[in-house]
Amino acid sequence: MSILAGFMLPHPPLIIPDIGRGKEQEIQNTIDAYHKAAQELAALRPETILLLSPHQTMYADYFHISPGRSARGDFGQFGAKEVCMEVSYDTEFVTYLGGIAGSHNLHAGTLGEREKKLDHGTMVPLWFVNQYYTEYRLVRIGLSGFPLTAHYRLGQCIREVAEMLGRKAVIIASGDLSHRLKEDGPYGYRKEGPQYDARIMDVMERGAFGELFSFSESFCETAAECGHRSFTIMAGAFDRTSLDVERLSYEGPFGVGYGICTFHVRGMERGRSMEEATSMEETHSTQEKHSMDNMHSMDNAPSTDETRNFLEQFEAWEKKRLCAQQAKEDPYVKLARHTIETWLRTGELPRVPKELPGELYSRRAGAFVSLKEDGRLRGCIGTTRAVQGSLAEEIMHNAVSACSQDPRFSPVELWEAERLTITVDVLGDTERISSPDELDVKRYGVIVTKGGRRGLLLPNLEGVDTVEQQIAIAKQKAGISEQEKVALERFEVVRHY
Repeated sequence: MSILAGFMLPHPPLIIPDIGRGKEQEIQNTIDAYHKAAQELAALRPETILLLSPHQTMYADYFHISPGRSARGDFGQFGAKEVCMEVSYDTEFVTYLGGIAGSHNLHAGTLGEREKKLDHGTMVPLWFVNQYYTEYRLVRIGLSGFPLTAHYRLGQCIREVAEMLGRKAVIIASGDLSHRLKEDGPYGYRKEGPQYDARIMDVMERGAFGELFSFSESFCETAAECGHRSFTIMAGAFDRTSLDVERLSYEGPFGVGYGICTFHVRGMERGRSMEEATSMEETHSTQEKHSMDNMHSMDNAPSTDETRNFLEQFEAWEKKRLCAQQAKEDPYVKLARHTIETWLRTGELPRVPKELPGELYSRRAGAFVSLKEDGRLRGCIGTTRAVQGSLAEEIMHNAVSACSQDPRFSPVELWEAERLTITVDVLGDTERISSPDELDVKRYGVIVTKGGRRGLLLPNLEGVDTVEQQIAIAKQKAGISEQEKVALERFEVVRHY
């Protein structure tokens, strides 16, 4: 067997009556859709439920899979400690998933558990499922800071394990949508909130999973979405698979989007809902029911669709884009790329190449090297003032640091090198300013200083639209609280692509 179906489900705790205490009635459409989805899942009688939760342990460079034989949790943090549940884990599936992921260059496993208790991103979907079906074992998987492509590949690994073990399994992609739909919502209002929800519901109800990769990191962050990576893992589990898709509901009355869609593998047994089973009991003889069941059990070969190889399509498109982009890189970026590729192959810094523009030999200046992979930041290290003997050496040393010493990320691996988008920022002189009014996020970078703490943010960054944002991020990088007053400096850069 394999993955029979997938369910895109939100996880608002107030949907539980003991927590909502009547307020849940304001999202009755979501509740009704949830019951329908739970009944569809129960009708499949899966041996294993794979649950993807944004509120499970999450690392920047590791997919955490819950270890152990079982776990329990309750809604005590939401004022309903008496609402609790316990689950048994599919330990065999967990073991194989970590191994298969590793064979595909994905870092995943059971190390680093921070909290054994079940999170609400897990418990809310299971609260509904458990009303109709409990004869399953669970595999609970967290998200990561890896690019969306890595999440899709993890979904492919999940499917591979299910097929290898012969598991009858379903996957639940737990995740709310935007948290920025209303001014009185949890994160206030941003226009990107409704835009995200409209786009993601359109994508999911069409099963157009390739379009998940088109959501930029900055757009998702500004929209304050929750479930995009969960949805992408689920999409990977259905690579090259024909699906019957149904949109059951969408609501956002509290400033957070809640969307429910179901995805049944075409050609696989779908089971019968309670209503269908009751109807059949009333209208068919035992012999007729037996005949129908035999027909149902024969219809269990998944329907493949080679046009739904969404990751391959995206990577082919991305490779073509990167090749065209790299062909246009200027000498500053080519120098950084040559340095990174040499370092990853040999572990050594190359010699300064000949025939570079004269400024790279004669000028000394601070420089930043920024790396992105699949639209996500992969490393950024620089110097505010010249440290090396020439600008060329400054760029080369910072390129090595960006790919190997940025504490926010694991070191870049050789296979990633061709996927990197690289920019080089050469800094002009810094000047003290007396007021944020002298800043412009497109033109000037900012340096904030408080005692020995110092934070810098480059200008013209995607997703940084105001001076207030710029200063707040620079303070955060320096470990300076938002309320503390700081000395301000500004600088201009020349950005090389």
